[in-house]
Amino acid sequence: MPTQQPQDIVTVRAFAQRLSATRRGARLARRLAAHQLDTWGVPHGTSASDAALLIVAELSANAVLHGRVPGRDFALRLVHTPAAGLLRVEVSDTHPALPAWLLPPADADGGRGLLLVEALASRWGVTERAGPGKTVWAELDLRPDAAGHFG
Repeated sequence: MPTQQPQDIVTVRAFAQRLSATRRGARLARRLAAHQLDTWGVPHGTSASDAALLIVAELSANAVLHGRVPGRDFALRLVHTPAAGLLRVEVSDTHPALPAWLLPPADADGGRGLLLVEALASRWGVTERAGPGKTVWAELDLRPDAAGHFG
């Protein structure tokens, strides 16, 4: 008779919210993410929280500014795997165009959002989604390296 092997328990926490594709919706996405991360034990004001919230802010702003389709919302999804020290941020919109990763002129006021995401995230990318549009995602290692940096 085979013996049963104990199985490791893997905890994965998830949060999802649809938001209006407006500046207010993008601001709310950041606030909701801050609250959720704090609830999950990633305290507000820490380097990990700050990096995650900047990623949420940039991806949400892009969904509102470049991915907006009138009458359609955007979606925020956070997935936290504590044992792996990993946070995945996903922002979905209904616009078919893929994000453009361009270096703006030095005197430009904006256009550096994906550069910030690239700098902070361990990895990021774009996937198709069911229905119209795409999901831009970024993963952040919540465990700091020897220098105290995340990602």
